[in-house]
Amino acid sequence: MTHTLPEPNITKVHFDQVLEQIRDLPALPAIVQDLMASVGPDDIDINVITRKVMLDQALAAKTLRFANSSFYGTQTKVTTIQQAITLIGVNSVRHVVTATALTGYFPANSCAGLDFISLWRHAIATAVCARVLARHLHVNQDYAFTAGLLHDIGRLVLATYFRREYEAVVAYRKLHDCQWLQAERDVMGVDHAMAGEALAAHWHFSDTIRFAIAGHHQPEDQKVHSLASIVHVANAITHALDMSGVEDDLVPPVSPASWEGLGLSEEIYQHVFLETELQFDEVSRVLLSE
Repeated sequence: MTHTLPEPNITKVHFDQVLEQIRDLPALPAIVQDLMASVGPDDIDINVITRKVMLDQALAAKTLRFANSSFYGTQTKVTTIQQAITLIGVNSVRHVVTATALTGYFPANSCAGLDFISLWRHAIATAVCARVLARHLHVNQDYAFTAGLLHDIGRLVLATYFRREYEAVVAYRKLHDCQWLQAERDVMGVDHAMAGEALAAHWHFSDTIRFAIAGHHQPEDQKVHSLASIVHVANAITHALDMSGVEDDLVPPVSPASWEGLGLSEEIYQHVFLETELQFDEVSRVLLSE
C-alpha cells in the first residue's frame, strides 16, 4: 500500500507584504553600507575602514583569518588589520563584512525542512565559483563574488519572515520534486528573486548587484545581464557539484544564451569546477566561523 503526501496548504503572499516586512528591517551597520555603496577601492578611505573593522572583534578576527587563508596564498603571516586590508583589498573586506553582517540578520531559524547552514554554504560556493568565472572572463572578480554571495538572499527573507508559508513551500517542493522558484511561485505567489531584489533596493546595494540578484534565474530578462549571467551559471555549477550538502538538491535549468554567452571552452569549465572545489572549503570555513 502506497502513501502519498498530502498537498500542503497554498498560502499566497501579496508582494506588498514582503515589501512591508523588508521596510521594517533595520538598516545595515554603517561599515556595510559604506562598503556596499562604494563602486571601487578609490571610493573609500582604507584608513577609515581599518578603524571600523578594528572596533569589531568578530570582523577583525575574520579579516585576519581571510588574509592568512590559502585563498590568497600569502607567503608571510599577516598580523595586523592594516596589513590584512592592504593585502587583500577593500573589496575582499566587503565579502567578510557582508557575510558576517547578514548571517547575523538571518540566523538559523526553525523553518521546518530548511537548513540555513546549507543555504549559506551554497551562497559561498556560488560566490567562489562566480569569482573564478570572472577571472577567466577578465571582469571584476569582487563584484562577481559579492553578487554570488547575495544571490539567494531573498530565500532567507521569505523563510525568516514568512516561516509558515515557507514551510508549505518546502513541503510542496518535496511532493512535486520541483525547483525552489516554482514551489515559491505556486505556493506563495512570490519568489526569492523578487524578494532579493526588493531587499537589495531597500539596502541601497548598487544597481549591478541588484540586477544580478533579480536575474540569477533568468539573466536574459535583465537590461544589464552580464553579471547576472555569471551568477546564473555559477549557481547551476555549484548545485551540480552538490556543494551545499543537501541530499535532494536539484540543478536549476541553465539558460543556453548565458552559458554560451560566456564563451568559455569545455576545458576552461573543467578548470572552473576544480578551482571552485579547491577554494570553497577554505572560504566557507572562514566566513561561517563564529
